[in-house]
Amino acid sequence: MRGSGLHLIRGHRGARRQALVLAVAIGLACVAALADRRAPARLPDLPAQRPEVSRDAASGAWRTTLTVLTYNIAGLPWPVRLGRETALQQIGDDLRRLRAAGRAPDVLLLQEAFTPTAADVGTRAGYPNRAQGPAADDPSAIDGTALPAAFLDARSFWKGERTGKLAASGLFIYSIYPITELHTTPFGARTCAGYDCLANKGVMLARISIPGLPGPVQVFNAHFNSRNGSGVDPGRSLYAHQRQVDEARRFLDRRMRPDLPFIYSGDFNTKGSPERFAYEAARMPGTEVHVYCQRPDSQCDVRARRDAEAPWLFTNELHGFASGATVSVRPIRIEAMFERQADGSRPSDHDASLVTYELTWPAARSGGPAASP
Repeated sequence: MRGSGLHLIRGHRGARRQALVLAVAIGLACVAALADRRAPARLPDLPAQRPEVSRDAASGAWRTTLTVLTYNIAGLPWPVRLGRETALQQIGDDLRRLRAAGRAPDVLLLQEAFTPTAADVGTRAGYPNRAQGPAADDPSAIDGTALPAAFLDARSFWKGERTGKLAASGLFIYSIYPITELHTTPFGARTCAGYDCLANKGVMLARISIPGLPGPVQVFNAHFNSRNGSGVDPGRSLYAHQRQVDEARRFLDRRMRPDLPFIYSGDFNTKGSPERFAYEAARMPGTEVHVYCQRPDSQCDVRARRDAEAPWLFTNELHGFASGATVSVRPIRIEAMFERQADGSRPSDHDASLVTYELTWPAARSGGPAASP
């Protein structure tokens, strides 16, 4: 409707016909993938890896690091994506080699892990702990947003907005440390725009116990509504994206413990959009890593692509952090992984983004394994 920023796209007959064919193809592919939904593979019974913990001689405070990798692995089913199996297997094999060398990320966050091969990337890499995001039929735990009639009336079958959820969220968390608690929810069933509505996108919050820390670390993974990939008007996809950010914040208000350290990451789909980024940054708890590392006193080792003004707008993969009451958190390095190979190919249409965090806590709270949440 005029003035609302919400528009119904009226294409030509040929465009509608192509959109219908694509929607049907996506639906059939997703149904096929769901038909092959397997229980998570049994993971090896490995002992929890202990981090290297050091003590500052002057203050007596304890220190360790935590590495968190977020990666949209483009694990979409045929015919949306072709020839993905080899690349997905290669990602898992590369991570396994890094683990064997003691250099793999401690925590691995995946998005778009829709197919069985994509979902098993972390298993293939040898991570002993795994948590899965919302399934295709999971209802929202936050009741969704009360959406205006103009937005609902403009939903298009041709763009997948009236089809229902045909795929799961595609979200996974893998960890070398025990995952002691997990909360997940999809966004509201109608809080989406365009082809994104075919998947049950959402969020997940895990508590991870790291031996030696006085309490668990909270890790958040999410995938928000895309921009051009949604196939709808930019104003419509922006509106859906902002409502999903609102729902993510309500979820965190209910499930996040402010006394525990908090780390978030995922595919926020904010690349090239100052409006999207500003809305997200104002509502997510804590500080975005790219923003923090731009500060002259941050002492961050920035090895990823950066711009003098706004490096956070070069990527959809965002990271953020907030300290807890006892354990303080700060990023000390950010870098890209799985970039272009020697032949110019890429394992995914996204780069993986890795952040190393420093965790510190007072000497009085040291000793023993991490407490249960």
